[in-house]
Amino acid sequence: MTAPAPTPPGTERRLHPLTPLRRAWVPVAATAGVVVQQGERAQEWALALPVWLRLLVLAGVVLVFGAYGFLGWWFTHYAVTGTELRIRTGLVFRRTAHIRLDRVQAIDVTRPLLARLAGVAALRIDVIGTEDKDELAFLGERDAVALRAELLARAAGFAPAEATALGEAPERELLRVPVRDLVVSLLLSLDAWAALVGGLAGPVIVWRLSDSLWAAVVTVVPLLGAVWRGSVDRFLSGYDWRVAESPDGLRLDHGLLDRSHETVPPGRVQTVRIVEPLLWRRRGWVRVELAVAGSENGVLVPVATRDAAHALIARVLPGADPAALVFAPPPRRGARWVVPVWWKGYGLAVSPELFATRHGLLCRRTEIVPHAKVQSVRRTRGPWERICGVADVHVDTGAGNTVTARLRAADEATTVLYAQASRSRTSRAAARPDRWMA
Repeated sequence: MTAPAPTPPGTERRLHPLTPLRRAWVPVAATAGVVVQQGERAQEWALALPVWLRLLVLAGVVLVFGAYGFLGWWFTHYAVTGTELRIRTGLVFRRTAHIRLDRVQAIDVTRPLLARLAGVAALRIDVIGTEDKDELAFLGERDAVALRAELLARAAGFAPAEATALGEAPERELLRVPVRDLVVSLLLSLDAWAALVGGLAGPVIVWRLSDSLWAAVVTVVPLLGAVWRGSVDRFLSGYDWRVAESPDGLRLDHGLLDRSHETVPPGRVQTVRIVEPLLWRRRGWVRVELAVAGSENGVLVPVATRDAAHALIARVLPGADPAALVFAPPPRRGARWVVPVWWKGYGLAVSPELFATRHGLLCRRTEIVPHAKVQSVRRTRGPWERICGVADVHVDTGAGNTVTARLRAADEATTVLYAQASRSRTSRAAARPDRWMA
């Protein structure tokens, strides 16, 4: 049996036939919100109509929304050429997005729960220089994976026929987070317990002070949201977290209800943050977060041993060795008057490849920046810092983040400022260009 012929470049394709159901959901939700807002008035109006007229109105609403979803799907096309991905949408106002493949930063496949049950997936495309990700939703799961592989292959410079035939790049698993470790790490997180205590005590306090049950109920909603984000949502997102290595970068697969397939693009990571909550340190656990240029900050691994985390960081930042960093504390004489007690949590380490800072006593955070990713360096000091003889050194990266070495001696801060500017300049000149599937 011969393989199907590849789609010719520039051929327009449509999304999955189930896509109209997704598009019709927006007006349905808006209409439901209006009905709920009107409350009794809407109920009186509906009861005043004959039964046959109610059924006719309901059928008309279903027909209108169904037509809206179908037309939205019918007038949406996408096409892959040798240099770009074109997405054409719009019924009344036409919009054509031209996505240059050489500007593609990451292509992720997401599978929400209902989409997984229906066998479809969404393709999210992250492009350098844009804040919002373009999305193709929905495609069949196999079509989404095949299109992602084709786009990455073309972005790497392969010819159209080769890109189609290559398929998805092979991968090698590096790390899988056990469910038990994820659950224990959430139980040992102080922020989750603080949100839970606040969620239980806050409404009771409001009720006693205001003597209003309604005020207590209103208070519960945001507190429950904080508890959800700090515990349940993190568990659902971090379930079966897997990190694998492939030619197109590190691949992250995770999620219990909504399954996500993300890629950490090679050479695009600007900053790495290692988070060590207080109750995790005895077990030697850390969480690793990333800042990628032109993209939202993300998580590389929700919980892992320190050695495993350092090994992953070495994959993201080739040549980096976080375990070899030696942090120098601020000068005690001046720093303790600027930040009492907490000054002990600050530190600075500089290696031939990295600029790293540390802060925090209860929850220690270590931020690591490769010299080649530094965009600018600044030295600042307020009036009280001048009196105490200390200054701060700020390092700005391409992801819009700033890493600050706080409370350094004034002379040391000046030396670090000029030395870092020189290291960044020489590192950028020697850095290899970022390229997919290098």
